[in-house]
Amino acid sequence: MVRVVLAAAALVLLAGCGGAVRVDPPIPQGTTARACGTLNDRLPHTLDGAERVPSEPRSPYVAVWGGAEIALRCGVPRPAAMDPMQQVPEINGVAWFADPVRPALFTAITNDGYVEVTISRKHQTAGVLVDLAAPIKAAFPG
Repeated sequence: MVRVVLAAAALVLLAGCGGAVRVDPPIPQGTTARACGTLNDRLPHTLDGAERVPSEPRSPYVAVWGGAEIALRCGVPRPAAMDPMQQVPEINGVAWFADPVRPALFTAITNDGYVEVTISRKHQTAGVLVDLAAPIKAAFPG
């Protein structure tokens, strides 16, 4: 778990005892912000057996499951390590960039924005990404 927390340092994930999980929210604009709001409404309450929990500060652009085991941030900038011409794998119609330096960090690439997901080793990465594909496709149809 220490490695996952270190890998997600940019997210500033800090789980409190029974409290909200701290995640720095992104600040998307325009079309991306609207799509992220739609995505928030479509996300599952349970993801790979982990229940959705509150985040601090509250944001429509952040979702957390478990004690910071899985965290989603919608409307983040393009990953710095991603080459714009890079080919990335698709899972159920959603292209995912796997960060080469932070193995717990995945970014969905859409025409209207980026959705970042951090997944701890407690969870099956492929299953989480499959479960997030349908809500992401519905929120970012273009």
